[in-house]
Amino acid sequence: MSKTNFTQETKVTHLGRDPLANFGVVNPPVYHASTILFKSMAEMEERAATKFDKGTMNYGRQGTPTIFALENAVAELEGGYGAFSVSSGLGAITTAILSVVESGDHILVTDSVYAPTRFFCKDVLQRMGVETTYYDPLIGKDIDQLIRPNTRLVFTESPGSHTFEMQDIPAIAKAAHSKGVLVIMDNTWATPLLCKSFELGVDISVHAGTKYIVGHSDAMLGLIITTEELYQKVKETTFHLGQCSGPDDVYLAQRGLRTMAVRLKQHQESGLTIANWLQKRPEVSRVLHPALESDPGHQIWKRDMSGASGLFSFILNPTSKESIRAMVDDLDLYGMGYSWGGFESLILPSDPSSIRTATKWSAEGPLIRLHIGLENPDDLIMDLEAGFKRMSS
Repeated sequence: MSKTNFTQETKVTHLGRDPLANFGVVNPPVYHASTILFKSMAEMEERAATKFDKGTMNYGRQGTPTIFALENAVAELEGGYGAFSVSSGLGAITTAILSVVESGDHILVTDSVYAPTRFFCKDVLQRMGVETTYYDPLIGKDIDQLIRPNTRLVFTESPGSHTFEMQDIPAIAKAAHSKGVLVIMDNTWATPLLCKSFELGVDISVHAGTKYIVGHSDAMLGLIITTEELYQKVKETTFHLGQCSGPDDVYLAQRGLRTMAVRLKQHQESGLTIANWLQKRPEVSRVLHPALESDPGHQIWKRDMSGASGLFSFILNPTSKESIRAMVDDLDLYGMGYSWGGFESLILPSDPSSIRTATKWSAEGPLIRLHIGLENPDDLIMDLEAGFKRMSS
């Protein structure tokens, strides 16, 4: 029976593994390789001619069986044709964009985008002669009004970093494709397990594998998943930029992939428990979590995704920076850091207004982003409750 007939939980456990091809070893062996030897000049020439084909081995940077195993698994999970593993999530974003733009092009980027994506557009693409226009993440089909004759790409992220707006990806993709424009989606929040981006019309999907795929805060990894039409173009760009991933990081991602389904269920359950608790707190104005029925993006989330992760934000009622410090500085279970997706909970005060350009962020109070890890949610609530008491006093 084909693995395609099985459920997601089963697929994530088995894809990318072939024990009988590896002496019965359950997990794909970890190849530490730079030099790849050829048995003849003819073989060397043949591989050189097919170096951009899927699964071809020429040099360690271009992939090994360890890397191909992970790439094949995530591509099949999300419904793409092929995948590439690179050095980081940002590496995946920049490589994907550079694969499809050239000097003189114009791109559209959601105003809720991950901040380093914005910095790349300003500091690198602008220097290359590629113009970026930021758009309201809620624009939907009206994206067509911003498309110019030289528009090459719409970059989406759903939900948005820090502010969690759900984008209408099918509407954006339909409008973009009608004018020959490509769509890239940063799908890190939902992972290939919870959002099948290619079914929504996306051409390229990017992930910070560092987050939920690795899942243990101990590796840097990016993943680019493409359609068959764009596979060669992205592979060539990955090659020319020297992008690659380390074998040990890939191994940790393979290990994380096997437990991602059960971890995500716990992240979702605990995250919603705490989000619902926060909605009742007098210190909180509102909670930004698309899986809550009260969230403006809930219906899109329900239509496009099969679950939620543990990352969301909440807006405090007006309060001082000193009171926020009192709350977050002495938490026992929430670390303060920029990443997420690991087993541990994190907290991060944030000010989206500092980078928005197409839309104005004017929340009633400060924004706090949480990543809910795998700790007992009762303990996490108790820690937040103590923090609110410190804030109030």
